[in-house]
Amino acid sequence: MSEDGQHGITLIAFVGSVFSPYYAWARRRGRGDPDDHCALNVAIYSKGQGRWAMTERGRKHCARSASQFTVGPSQLDWDGQCLTIDINEVGVPLPRRIRGRIKLWPQQLFGYSTPLDEAGRHRWGPLAPSARIEVDLSAPDLKWQGHAYLDSNEGDEPVERGFHTWDWSRARMRDGSTVVFYDMQAPGQADRTLSLRFTPQGTVETIETPPVQTLSKTGWRIARRMRSKQPVQLHEQLEDTPFYQRALLKFDHAGEPLLAFHETLSVPRLVSPVVQAMLPWRMPRRA
Repeated sequence: MSEDGQHGITLIAFVGSVFSPYYAWARRRGRGDPDDHCALNVAIYSKGQGRWAMTERGRKHCARSASQFTVGPSQLDWDGQCLTIDINEVGVPLPRRIRGRIKLWPQQLFGYSTPLDEAGRHRWGPLAPSARIEVDLSAPDLKWQGHAYLDSNEGDEPVERGFHTWDWSRARMRDGSTVVFYDMQAPGQADRTLSLRFTPQGTVETIETPPVQTLSKTGWRIARRMRSKQPVQLHEQLEDTPFYQRALLKFDHAGEPLLAFHETLSVPRLVSPVVQAMLPWRMPRRA
């Protein structure tokens, strides 16, 4: 988010794109090579200049090492202090160019990783819960600075084998700490919840898990919820799709009014045949 709160951007670099219908079809044929299903998802949230791109690319268009990841004409590079992301993508459904450079400087690097499922086949952890970001785009013409968050997810199996639904949120506190709630649900099973605070000093603290606050359903009728002792207010709906939603929420935590990025994933919706048939319209592929 920009310092003035007027601009936002989300980027996700995929190896073995978890939402890819092409990867799912390849796995069913016994040819599920994750390096043949890479993508850089770019979502820009700026009034009048919003863009969204997620073109999947095959192995011959991609390369990765410990410090660099190339996905077609786009590239991510880590020099030990700064993550530089050079973007050259075409948006969908309107074919508008997204081009420019983003730089992210972690405030504190974390080596924290934790299993999300009982078998430990799915893991998550923030690399930089608090960071400084600089956005310099020529298409659209956007230049701003602000605060950012960087994390990592990895899995040894398809997401539908480990999860049913989850709600995830993160918020930046006044002292620079980042609060994260990871709330996972499955029919007939007890909720699995992570309630964590990542401090500027590099420590990870388990915090009290607040009660559930039920939110209004999305336009696509996705049920969602948030962990908070007080009622939660929808500030802005950023994404609303048949299986996934992203929003900004206002809530209170530890006596502070906070603004949280909040996401909900419905795995049954994701793997439904109807949604899988729709996804290529939003996720084109270059083999």
